Amino acid sequence: METVSIRELKQQAGTVFQAWRFHAQLERLLTKTTKTGNPFYELTFADAEETLLLRVWNNAPMFATCGQLRAGQFFEVSGEFGLGGDGRSIDGKTWTARALDEDEAAQVLGGTPELREKQETDYAYLVSTASAIADPRLRALALAFFDRYGKRFRRTAGARDYHHARRGGLVEHVAQMTRSAVQICVAYPLLNRDLLVTGILFHDVGKLWENAYQENGFTMPYTEMSELLSHIPLGMEVVNKLWREIHEDAAAVKAWEDLEPASERVRLHLLHLIASHHGELEFGSPVVPKTPEAQALHYIDNLDAKMEMFERGYQVATELGKHVYDRVRPLPGRLVSPLPVFESPKTDAPTEDEPGDADL
Repeated sequence: METVSIRELKQQAGTVFQAWRFHAQLERLLTKTTKTGNPFYELTFADAEETLLLRVWNNAPMFATCGQLRAGQFFEVSGEFGLGGDGRSIDGKTWTARALDEDEAAQVLGGTPELREKQETDYAYLVSTASAIADPRLRALALAFFDRYGKRFRRTAGARDYHHARRGGLVEHVAQMTRSAVQICVAYPLLNRDLLVTGILFHDVGKLWENAYQENGFTMPYTEMSELLSHIPLGMEVVNKLWREIHEDAAAVKAWEDLEPASERVRLHLLHLIASHHGELEFGSPVVPKTPEAQALHYIDNLDAKMEMFERGYQVATELGKHVYDRVRPLPGRLVSPLPVFESPKTDAPTEDEPGDADL
């Protein structure tokens, strides 16, 4: 029996129940009662990209065992699974759960091999790009961020829902935004590449306290601080804190005294990118974009989020007709399959009896 991710199980399960096996953390276990007074369990399993809700009724073989399971533990779940009566949810006829050891649990936290490789590549790209920033003040700030908050950064989601909503998703989001920014700066020389790249790194840094997963699990706690402040002012505070600490180095400050633009202007422009990246006041930004870099960052951020929504949407949306899928919020309408890239027809090489271009 092949071990699959929860996403693969959801994508491949059909109306005929089949044997499947997946590794996941038991995120939540609730005891409930039916309208007729019969007890049942609701178990929510989670891996790096998806969650799966299973209900266990009091007449099921697993009912007695469920009382011995504990939320937060990692398990290998094996059994027969298929689509529920609604055509979307997953039901399990019979299944068993084996506790995973520490090494196996660590693999679950890191996600599929493909996801681990992608996030490792993205993180290395961000560190490399930060190291190549020409402005020594912005470069020092970016590298200080990786030293101080790199571990937390790598377990933070891009959002709770909608886009990059997974452990490490913020790294993926920031890396792809940075790749776009580097190319856009070639097309628009007006843009200050150092400032834009640094602004992208820090634009969502407040989410390290708003969307961070616990160190050893897939639970994203709600915190009073993030609820009262949100990630924009939190991000501005992080930048100011790191900036002050860097400027405690008297030798560095001395070396930067005569640099143009002046350090204070650099700090203000960076803070503006964070403050304005939602684009409009009604979307939570305290100020609208007022510089080319701020406007570019807003559009790059929105573009990457939307592309992720489309990609994820095609994986989970119900197919309504040929090339047409159900709407996935917050995208504005039903999805339509993208047009494939044109491929030139392959032509056979001329034989010895057929003239080629050189013979004409």
